[in-house]
Amino acid sequence: MKILMIEDNHSVCEMMAMFFKKEGWQYEFAYDGVEAEEKFSAAPHEWDVILLDLNLPKKDGMQVAADIRRISTTVPLIMLTARDSESDQVLGLEIGADDYVTKPFSPITLIARIKALQRRSQLSATQGAQHSNQDRFDIKTKHFKMDTKTREVYMYGKPVKDLTPKEFDLLKTLASKPRQVFTRSQLLQLVWDYEYYGDERTVDAHIKKLRQKLEAVGPQVIQTVWGVGYRFDDEGNE
Repeated sequence: MKILMIEDNHSVCEMMAMFFKKEGWQYEFAYDGVEAEEKFSAAPHEWDVILLDLNLPKKDGMQVAADIRRISTTVPLIMLTARDSESDQVLGLEIGADDYVTKPFSPITLIARIKALQRRSQLSATQGAQHSNQDRFDIKTKHFKMDTKTREVYMYGKPVKDLTPKEFDLLKTLASKPRQVFTRSQLLQLVWDYEYYGDERTVDAHIKKLRQKLEAVGPQVIQTVWGVGYRFDDEGNE
């Protein structure tokens, strides 16, 4: 695995370098927003995970995140933020971050988050490889079909484009069991692969962004069950 860590604090980078080496991972650092974009855009398919501090010199981390997502909608992106504002964290998730870690953070916690993203990616690839080309859309409902191997999604006969890894996994989880209501806590465990200790804003932020992309092709299929959670249901849509 190769990681690009965008962080202006050299001490934090030196600390994380020791942990990356222990895991046997390759890594590079960028110390400001401009350098980060230059490194990423030079070889966008080279990176397996991006770690992005929001408070950066030369170019703000939010803008860097948005620019990275314009280049790649699939590279896993974890925000590192010292900002306490809930709106900042939600905005980062809406821009396309898959996860966030609040500073000061434990290196062990950050490594666990990276591994969780990696596990989900590998699981999706393994599940997709089990399906033959004769029936490649392994999740189907009345107006929806998904190929988990190629990560193609069609709804109402139209492609759903530019899904981030977490948006895809969230949609797959909901659509695989139509009409079943998932609580936010269940979605955190199933999609993010670990406990968020009660912080359920990340689910709502991803649902909001996912709904926007689904609405671009047809009627909304993700329903809010007030006081409980969310479900996928396209049976009543024509």
